[in-house]
Amino acid sequence: MNDSVIITCALTGAGDTVGRSPHVPVTPEQIARSAVEAAEAGAAVVHIHVRDPETGAGARDPRLYREVVERIKETGTDVVINLTAGMGGDLVIDPENPLTHLPGTDLVSGVERLPHVEDLLPDICTLDCGSLNFGEGSNLYVSTPDMLRAGAKRIQELGVRPELEIFDTGQLWFAKQLLAEGLLDDPTVFQLCMGIPWGAPAEPGVLKSMVDMLPEGAQWASFALGRMQMPWAAQSILFGGNVRVGLEDNLYLSRGVKATNGQLVERAVQITELLGAQVATPDQARERLGLKPRA
Repeated sequence: MNDSVIITCALTGAGDTVGRSPHVPVTPEQIARSAVEAAEAGAAVVHIHVRDPETGAGARDPRLYREVVERIKETGTDVVINLTAGMGGDLVIDPENPLTHLPGTDLVSGVERLPHVEDLLPDICTLDCGSLNFGEGSNLYVSTPDMLRAGAKRIQELGVRPELEIFDTGQLWFAKQLLAEGLLDDPTVFQLCMGIPWGAPAEPGVLKSMVDMLPEGAQWASFALGRMQMPWAAQSILFGGNVRVGLEDNLYLSRGVKATNGQLVERAVQITELLGAQVATPDQARERLGLKPRA
């Protein structure tokens, strides 16, 4: 069991959730305000996507990331900044003509997914460690070995800590290969992403197998979607890991009750303390994740 739990709040994601809850933040101002709310509730880390302020769709405009980060810092809030670098991997194919890309495709190289990281030099950025059949239909998330090596090398050059997003066991296998090739620095930081069709299912035995595969000294967290979010927080702590909650992965506090990010963090804090563990501060998280002290 983990005695000191780092809680990450994934604030908004890029999924089609804006119309399903009034609490999903969309504009940079809303996302920054939600980050502060999550930090005040007990999150040591905020995981940040941005959205098109007009449409609510996921975006990767560096100017939007800059505005969010600047707004958070202007408040003086002490929280670890984790920016997604997963946008730019979406490929939607025509099943009858697979060489044809359909609307929704946004596919660029591994390095082209990093301009906001190069600009802002956050504490952490994500690295999605493989390709995946993403849900139903013909939507693929594409992150090839060559893309990953190029992206990992650039993140390493920038001195940013990558959070390795793992959606299945083969991706964990490849992340360990990146470490063996010297493209990752210790301590490695893993996010085990469970229950996302069609990756690793949200089953304790699967999580235990993935935890057993982690390299020595790795820091890790895990999450699951929807109603499994809070049970999975407890499961992660009991297996020795950290916790991720937030509106990216789950919109509800209980059946029929829409949540805010702050409320989801408060619930994760309650679970952590009921299990007899402490909630890690941002400075404690920085030390364990091998991050620079707060400027």
